[in-house]
Amino acid sequence: MVVAKSGKVTVPGKAHGELLLSHQALSLWGGIDPRTSQIIDQRHDRAGEITSGKVLAIPSEKGSSTGSAVLLELVRIGKAPAAIITCHLAPVLALGAIVARQLYNLSLPIVLVSENAFASLRDGEEAIIDIDGSICQH
Repeated sequence: MVVAKSGKVTVPGKAHGELLLSHQALSLWGGIDPRTSQIIDQRHDRAGEITSGKVLAIPSEKGSSTGSAVLLELVRIGKAPAAIITCHLAPVLALGAIVARQLYNLSLPIVLVSENAFASLRDGEEAIIDIDGSICQH
């Protein structure tokens, strides 16, 4: 079964990967290991998970603007999520993805969805992000 959702493009791009769904905000600075992409915040509902190559779905970002640098480093070393889906504007994440495109010509799409669309995401299923912000999940 294929379920499609419409999102607003924050940072454009195409991606696909297994959906890693969290119901908690995530700070990249201190929340993700910038060498391995593992979620290291022990209070986070996905602690211990690896984000590399996954479509990371978090309701929002939190924390320091240094999270942009963590995301940029993850892109540089090839350990970044394939894409990020969020339901609240994420300027720290967007900045990291935009700079990665400029410095390394690598795309990390970020899509903003409604809270209802976010609530309908299913963890572990394959998600495909298209350039227009549409999300297909199966």
